[in-house]
Amino acid sequence: MQRPHAATLLALATLLTGCAGAAATPEDTRAPVPPTGVTATAGSATTVHVMWSPATDDRAVTGYAVYRQGRKLKDLPAETLMTDVTGLAPATAHTFTVRARDAAGNVSPDSAAVTATTPAAGVEDRTAPTRPTALRLTPAGPDAAVLAWRPARDDTRVTAYDVYQSGSRVHTVPGTATETRVTGLRPATAYLFTVRARDAAENSSPDSNAVPLTTPAAPGRRPATAPTGVTVRATRGSLTVTWTPPRTTGPVREHQLHLNGRFATTIVWGADPAPGPVNYTLAVPTTPGLRYALTLRARLPDGTWGDFSAPVTAVTP
Repeated sequence: MQRPHAATLLALATLLTGCAGAAATPEDTRAPVPPTGVTATAGSATTVHVMWSPATDDRAVTGYAVYRQGRKLKDLPAETLMTDVTGLAPATAHTFTVRARDAAGNVSPDSAAVTATTPAAGVEDRTAPTRPTALRLTPAGPDAAVLAWRPARDDTRVTAYDVYQSGSRVHTVPGTATETRVTGLRPATAYLFTVRARDAAENSSPDSNAVPLTTPAAPGRRPATAPTGVTVRATRGSLTVTWTPPRTTGPVREHQLHLNGRFATTIVWGADPAPGPVNYTLAVPTTPGLRYALTLRARLPDGTWGDFSAPVTAVTP
């Protein structure tokens, strides 16, 4: 009997290895489930705010696409669950759908279609609505909250209310609403909410009163690791923050400072900081009347980041 040539054996071994690898990681051909909870709210004569709940996939959703009347408008990353569609025709009904996609390029079917009708464009309007008042907040478990407020007034009419979390817009509801539920919050995390009114000409009111919220911890969560006693003093061109680092099993030499919900700077001590309160001064623009919401978190001895502190606010003089 003739023995196989060495090259033939090598080719056979390579083929078998390739087959084994293919069996270990099968091709992903399953599309995500369509997004649910899609809503569309006309914010002005030319804009609509579209929101949805996360879709699911057998592996992971990597992004979303928003469509109007079947035409794709934009692609968004997986962590984005809302968008503003601009440049629309006034006094027109606009229909939107959302699709989810995964890393293999599989795309879900359309979500349920939702329709929003933009108001008619009026005469030139430069008068902003009055600010919403009496904002109050009720926790709704570790990952949600209900906000309610007294309505604003406008010389034409209020078309939308925008909800802001530490200076970043996170939600929009119709101008007839005076209550909404905000979801997707993290357990044991500090937030600061405000609401603004908006009219058909895109004029926005001043902020409502600011309301802080620290969501309750989820069952089994580790002890709180947020800095405490945070205060801030605003002077011309600077903010001086004072706080007490969290108690941990070792020294805390590094903190992150966030302004209006965005990372601003990292604060690092070369040696162990003194016990008790510490402080840091951050340069800011000298423009008077700028409002800042500040939060801090510490890098723990195990290398992970701890909880955010409760937000504090300051206005430049």
